[in-house]
Amino acid sequence: MQTLKNIKYLLIVFFSLVSIACSRADEDEDVLSQEDISNIILNVKDDVTGIVKTYNYTVNAATNPVIKLEDGKTYTVEAIFKNGNEDETESIISAKDEHFLIFDFQGSQIELTREDDESSTRTDGNKLGLLTKWNVIKTLNGPNPKLELQLIHDAVSVSEEQSGSAFGTAEGGETDAVAVFGMSN
Repeated sequence: MQTLKNIKYLLIVFFSLVSIACSRADEDEDVLSQEDISNIILNVKDDVTGIVKTYNYTVNAATNPVIKLEDGKTYTVEAIFKNGNEDETESIISAKDEHFLIFDFQGSQIELTREDDESSTRTDGNKLGLLTKWNVIKTLNGPNPKLELQLIHDAVSVSEEQSGSAFGTAEGGETDAVAVFGMSN
């Protein structure tokens, strides 16, 4: 009877160790998922006045932040990704060849240029899009203008080129995060 108890005990210990060994902590550190990103923050700086406004998109929030832009102005925009208080942006940069941002300005006419430095430029020459310049032609250029920002992971190929209202395309891969910002004057 004692042997049977010992076997049960050993089985419990064994399965406990197996479940710990197979935890999510063993996954690649660069794999971010929607649940690992709680906030996507855009710091929008007016290039003439230098005034910075912060727009914080919270995953699964009931409302989306509305970015206020003036037609004819240029803005420098920094994207920051957070998980609670933890900044995940560095994780994205450290795995830059596996990430890419797509900016889709629906119902607005905005020209986007990626301004990333070497630290956030992929080895294929494409810039991630963590730092961009927005030249606003017309903020309200259609019904319900918005920016849909996607963080793509592990795409087969990416391009900075504009496709329709989107700046950047990705072939394959998965979406790590999506943020929707309204647009207004």
